[in-house]
Amino acid sequence: MDSNNHPGGQGGFSSVFGGSLGYPHTDLSGVPLTGISPLSPYLNVDPRYLTQDSEEFILPTGGNKTRGRFELAFFTIGGCCMTGAAFGAFNGLRVGLKETQNMVWTKPKNVQNVNMVTRQGVMWPNTLGSLALLYSALAVLVEKTRGAEDDLNIMAADTMTGMLFKS
Repeated sequence: MDSNNHPGGQGGFSSVFGGSLGYPHTDLSGVPLTGISPLSPYLNVDPRYLTQDSEEFILPTGGNKTRGRFELAFFTIGGCCMTGAAFGAFNGLRVGLKETQNMVWTKPKNVQNVNMVTRQGVMWPNTLGSLALLYSALAVLVEKTRGAEDDLNIMAADTMTGMLFKS
């Protein structure tokens, strides 16, 4: 075996066997053992090109970086429906267990509890989803009508939502 390719031979990696600490390959002989080189010989890429000074999102020319009222409406409606479903299921379980506490644990008691969970689990998301849809639609309408985005739009949409829901 050639002494340049053997780890313990002349020009190998280890000095334990009497060799030097140099590189056996000539293509890596210019790579420093310590310090940071701006050019990575392993990736053949300058690491300065990998750092990003700007955001990673692609926006259309002239686009704003915040979500509009219409985009936030989907999050609001979906969040209210999911919250209503969770609250309704827990409330239905609470009401079902309260109404059937004097009954022995039988199949009719189980069915009554499941009925209460499903009834409440549907009623609450429908109510909260309707409110969120009404609020979001009115908020978009008020913002488009006024042409401004401020707290007055929120207060107007809240007030109209409450008035329409109670009427």
